[in-house]
Amino acid sequence: MDFRSAREFLLTHRTDYATAYAGFEWPRPEFFNFALDWFDSELAQGESGSRPALRIVGAGAAEVSFAELSAGSSRVANGLRALGVGRGDRILLMLGNLVPLWEVMLAAMKLGAVVVPATTLLTAEDLTERVQRAGAGFVVIAAEDAAKIAGIDAVRITVGAVEGCIDYATLHDHAALFTPDGPTRACDPLLLYFTSGTTARPKLVQHSHASYPIGHLSTMYWLGLLPGDVHLNISSPGWAKHAWSCFFAPFIAGATVFICNQPRFNAKALLDAIAENGVTTLCAPPTVWRMFIQEHLAGWQTSLREVCGAGEPLNPEVIEQVRAAWGLTIRDGYGQTETTAQIGNPPGQELRLGSMGRPLPGYRIRLLDADDQNAQEGAVCLPLDPPPASLMAGYLQDDGTLLGVDGTVYRTGDVASVDADGYITYVGRADDVFKASDYRISPFELESVLIEHPLVAEAAVVPAPDALRLAVPKAYVTLVADAEPNAETARLIFRHLRARLSPYKRVRRLEFAELPKTISGKIRRVELRRAEAARTERAAGEFREEDFVELAPAPD
Repeated sequence: MDFRSAREFLLTHRTDYATAYAGFEWPRPEFFNFALDWFDSELAQGESGSRPALRIVGAGAAEVSFAELSAGSSRVANGLRALGVGRGDRILLMLGNLVPLWEVMLAAMKLGAVVVPATTLLTAEDLTERVQRAGAGFVVIAAEDAAKIAGIDAVRITVGAVEGCIDYATLHDHAALFTPDGPTRACDPLLLYFTSGTTARPKLVQHSHASYPIGHLSTMYWLGLLPGDVHLNISSPGWAKHAWSCFFAPFIAGATVFICNQPRFNAKALLDAIAENGVTTLCAPPTVWRMFIQEHLAGWQTSLREVCGAGEPLNPEVIEQVRAAWGLTIRDGYGQTETTAQIGNPPGQELRLGSMGRPLPGYRIRLLDADDQNAQEGAVCLPLDPPPASLMAGYLQDDGTLLGVDGTVYRTGDVASVDADGYITYVGRADDVFKASDYRISPFELESVLIEHPLVAEAAVVPAPDALRLAVPKAYVTLVADAEPNAETARLIFRHLRARLSPYKRVRRLEFAELPKTISGKIRRVELRRAEAARTERAAGEFREEDFVELAPAPD
């Protein structure tokens, strides 16, 4: 299949999973440039050219058509070329959800340059390290963040005039017709993403002009996007999920990317924007869905057809409340920065409670045990015979070399289980799963039960050393506003757990705390595990199940 026929095949069979999975083949062209060969030549031409490609409400409000975004990105490409940006040069891009973000992404593709996306949450120290590790010679940043790059040895371009920097607006003074200096090889580098670093120092993931631009055909299929849709993905720029669902997947489908910029997240205002702007497809992380259900969802009449969750699995309570209010079922999906959407529940398919779905078109999934044999529960792996076209090229090392993916399988680092019908359920990160009394414990399963308690805002479960059982599950809990971190609250949470969990997997210890997180907001359980492993006495403020007479556990 070539790119166009592969796209049409998935759109045609968007609710026929069996046919889509059996008949799909990854396009594997020698040359491919998403901006030139797809966006400019297909989306920006004819009737589709006048349709909105991007609509932003709130701060930076704007609406641009496919044709306007095509022309604007060509002007920016010509402007960057005049500044010396050439094929293979690296541009660190640190912008919020503003039109220039999309322009620079397309412009870099046209030039054959490499984009290093960065979150606006980075500090000056973070930026210095990332510019150095990625070898970025150019930086595009908002004027208000310019001080963070004052000492960086790179060409500095600011959206908004800043003394000593190049004003982004001057790039638009160049011609709207762009002529490439040659063809783009599909294997050429396009993106360098820093991972979130939940267990170690962030890695630098390299993607090509094929792995994300073509690979997100699977993401389009999972999201259920159609041409003309208005798609909202709630994700911050700088992270891979933003590229997944605020750029590639909707633009592959020919959908409008909708953005609602808020100075501070407000669930009610966002729901208003979804209803007022005719949003048809929505993807949001569990945190947002949990905030949504605190509102009276049935009070909003929306145009939503598809709703999805990503980032971590959703607990059933949230899914049921959204279904009751809107008659829509949140469809889960799974993937990584290193890949596109691998596993998911596409539209029109039976959903299994707690399952993140089945392998998406183009993906073969193997669950391997410690002996690398197929297992009902095991490490999530992708066979490499051949690798999916959506898999990263590898990890860029600090010395500039690329550590490619070799061997017979790519290991995701996650553990899952599979049922007889091929539905896959997430168990946890391989580093996070542990044994207690010789039982395997999934932190995610216990955390899902914890956050169902109305006083619990967030939770992380790790093993705590125990003389009898080797280890017992301990929960670090962040409470909702106004809840008191005292013995009575601990008692209520222990009761909640006792009623819902088998004895062998119950949380035995509990401590109220703010959870350590990566800059992307993911919990760093590794820090909590290390703290527990190093502990020689009971933590101050730790509550134990045996502290409460009526909850004292029976002997194992």
